Amino acid sequence: MNLTDLTLGTRPAGRTALSARWIVAHANGRHHLLRDGEVVIEGSEVLYVGERFPGEVARRIELGDMLISPGFVDLDALSDLDTTLLTVDYGPGWATGRVWPRAYVERGPYEMYSPEELAFQKRFAFAQLLLNGITTALPIASLFYREWGETVAEFDAAAEAAGELGLRVYLGPAYRSGGIVCEAPDVLEPIFDEARGLRGLEDALAFAGRIAGRHQGLVQAMLAPDRVETSTLTLLKRTMAASAEMGLPVRLHMAQGKMERRTMAKLHGMTAPQWLARHDLLNDRLIAPHAVEAEPEDLELYAAHGVTIAHCPLVFARDGGILRSFRRCRDLGVRIGMGTDTAPPDMVLNMAVGLMTGRIAEGGVKGIATSEIFDAATISGADALGRPDLGRLQPGSKADIAIFDLSDPRFAPTVDPVQSLIFGATGRVTRAVFVDGRLSMRDGAVAGFDVEAGRHRAQAQFERMHAKYPERSWGHPRLEDMFPPTYPLLDIT
Repeated sequence: MNLTDLTLGTRPAGRTALSARWIVAHANGRHHLLRDGEVVIEGSEVLYVGERFPGEVARRIELGDMLISPGFVDLDALSDLDTTLLTVDYGPGWATGRVWPRAYVERGPYEMYSPEELAFQKRFAFAQLLLNGITTALPIASLFYREWGETVAEFDAAAEAAGELGLRVYLGPAYRSGGIVCEAPDVLEPIFDEARGLRGLEDALAFAGRIAGRHQGLVQAMLAPDRVETSTLTLLKRTMAASAEMGLPVRLHMAQGKMERRTMAKLHGMTAPQWLARHDLLNDRLIAPHAVEAEPEDLELYAAHGVTIAHCPLVFARDGGILRSFRRCRDLGVRIGMGTDTAPPDMVLNMAVGLMTGRIAEGGVKGIATSEIFDAATISGADALGRPDLGRLQPGSKADIAIFDLSDPRFAPTVDPVQSLIFGATGRVTRAVFVDGRLSMRDGAVAGFDVEAGRHRAQAQFERMHAKYPERSWGHPRLEDMFPPTYPLLDIT
């Protein structure tokens, strides 16, 4: 049989044996490479990994020159249309709509997308994640174009999208008790509305209480205070207390940027990790993107309290930022998982950039091993969620599987399959994805989603939002002045 004989969007009945030239198998607490082996899945779980399975199977699919891998775990997965693309080449955030000017705040911030558009962009983003071999995702979206925080309604829609497309997700609407306002060029001040933030937390807790376990366990809950500099102490204390009571992971962005560093120093006289540690708010349920602005003491605090860093190397490398360093964090005992946090949500490309920047930071290959960056995208992300049944292929693990095509001629020659995948630096060779034993993606097609039509709709939706940037930027410049083209447009009149 072939993959094409399976019905997209369904879980095959009975036992399915997948054989390939290479398998990333898990045994004795670590990944191993298995040559010419077989993975057998039954229902939602992996039944067997090894040489040819001696038992009976309903079907045997010979994949040939491919790599069968555990699906990737994305701790900071883009779930909107990526506005960070408007920051890379276009000047500081205060001048390009990434920080609200006072005039915009006084007139009243508003939603730039309709409820239907908010629901669509999550569905679109979830499909993109599956196309790139990501099987577990913690969605992240920008709040700069929102009225304030994310809504429960859009996350109800996100839960349905995950169930229909077949993506494992941890969901929670982002909430905040403050924001940053541009008072004048490069003059940025925090403003707070704690009551609004606490209402957002209560909404998130109610959502978590009723959403966990939906769609046969594909949908779980998390808590997502947006950014540390827009959170009050009361908001974070109540968040962490609820996390402990309900056993929920918390994702909080901190140690990630210079604006945050300046704001935290002004408000609290210290860095964000130091502030949280002073109030006993660091713990092993906390996932903290991105640590590119972390001080040595901050990393030591992460290690002492079991905090996981969500490492998203691509989005920061575009601006010249890197984690300093992967090796230092690992030597301290800090767990590092991976995130994508940008478009394309290509985990393979992120592993490639993470490998390069990790070695640049330490001046050589000692900075990071290929196995370490692959572990971060699989095992470490799963462990951050307390899920030993994810991120590895072994009997009893969830059948969350990504299949990569190593027969692509651009990969020749191949010495080591994992090395070739990462050095090839693209997730576009993802041939198929199983989530919970269900075939969710095959040959660029995603169950329950028209990828090509979705691309056109996403582009049109982004352009409508992009056109509104001048009214929410300092001085209200013209759009063409805010975002000039790489080269001047040729006048052919």
